[in-house]
Amino acid sequence: MAVKIKLKRLGKIRSPHYRIVVADSRTRRDGRAIEEIGKYHPTYNPSVIEVDAERVAYWLGVGAQPTEPVLAILKKTGDWQKFKGEPAPAPLLVAEPKAARPSFEALSGEDEGKGEAITQKKKAEKKDEAAAESESTEA
Repeated sequence: MAVKIKLKRLGKIRSPHYRIVVADSRTRRDGRAIEEIGKYHPTYNPSVIEVDAERVAYWLGVGAQPTEPVLAILKKTGDWQKFKGEPAPAPLLVAEPKAARPSFEALSGEDEGKGEAITQKKKAEKKDEAAAESESTEA
């Protein structure tokens, strides 16, 4: 029996989520798995990759063959290099925690509204211009 480490697809039509599973090579893509050893969420920014390195090392040592997408994931996490005895890759990007957005009440308390429009009315501008012209002609 050939054992493969492959991706099992979950999620809606345009929001895929994958689980990294160990399964018989003859089973369907989303069929029964022997063991689940990780998660992969490609739609998040940056992508979320969670792999149980201990179980991956065990299954690779026993002879399980990773598929091409899983091999790329294992190379990014460094588990493949550890298994082959090669130097580790650069660390993965970690998402920065987002700062909490201030609430509406907090923003409204700082700036007291005057109850007036920000822009002046056009009629007032015309009167101001006429007054300025009359002053300049008088002088």
